Amino acid sequence: MATIRKAVINVHRLINSNKSIITSSTKPFLHFRPPFAPFTSQSQSPVVINLSNEESKRRLFNRLLYRSKQRGFLELDLVLGKWVEDNIHKLDENRIKALIHVLDLENPDLWKWISGQEQPSESVDVNPVFAALRGKVMKNLDSHSAPETRATLGQPWVRGWDDIKKGRDAPASGNQ
Repeated sequence: MATIRKAVINVHRLINSNKSIITSSTKPFLHFRPPFAPFTSQSQSPVVINLSNEESKRRLFNRLLYRSKQRGFLELDLVLGKWVEDNIHKLDENRIKALIHVLDLENPDLWKWISGQEQPSESVDVNPVFAALRGKVMKNLDSHSAPETRATLGQPWVRGWDDIKKGRDAPASGNQ
């Protein structure tokens, strides 16, 4: 009985919330975004860069810092988030636009480009924020890891838990 009551209450809330969306606008479907639509930076309004007062600057910096630390790709969360945290207060308006361009890139591509596994496209390669970020990552890689442990340019960097079990018929790398 309690589950039926909860279901009726949820349906009632859903109907009332849809009524408020429809009646709040003369063109209801221009402002309504279905809950199943994927979130992409292209679907949201462009970021307004307003560095005129401290409050708008703080909001912008917090938004960009959040986007850099919460990408859903742990390696990028750590590397990109730390770099943005250390450098965001030094960036001017053009560099902030360049940072937004870097934040709009897809995670797998960005990670391969930053870690030197693939060559980035020309538009990304000339980005000053991307160049600074890649320079920091490559400097850390050079100081903390041997070159033979890294992937060569254009080759996959796949190593698995069963690399020890290499035999005549085992895969060349990883547990594929």
